Amino acid sequence: QVQLVESGGGLVQAGGSLRLSCAASGRTFDSHTLAWFRQGPGKEHEFVALILWLGGSTFYADSVKGRFTISRDNAKNTLYLQMNSLKPEDTAVYYCAAASGLRRATKKDEYGYWGQGTLVTVSS
Repeated sequence: QVQLVESGGGLVQAGGSLRLSCAASGRTFDSHTLAWFRQGPGKEHEFVALILWLGGSTFYADSVKGRFTISRDNAKNTLYLQMNSLKPEDTAVYYCAAASGLRRATKKDEYGYWGQGTLVTVSS
């Protein structure tokens, strides 16, 4: 059974940095796409970034491009999201998600596995 467990959220001032982690278990992810989504207060789930586990190709939402970096550690089966130059509008619960196949999947419904989320709060 696939399990995704996020960690690393917290409170940070605008302009600061945080690194989120997602420990993945239950299977090998070579043929999967892993992603970060977020859900701000009163908002829908928003795609943030994805990585093709095999090969490491990445894709970002325009709102985070140049500030956030997605990466993975194959040996540790862990996904990361390095967030720099954080803004108050980045405040959200951040979710790790996994989808079968290697593709540019940016819709919530394309992902079958989800973590429980970790809260990131950016103060102004």
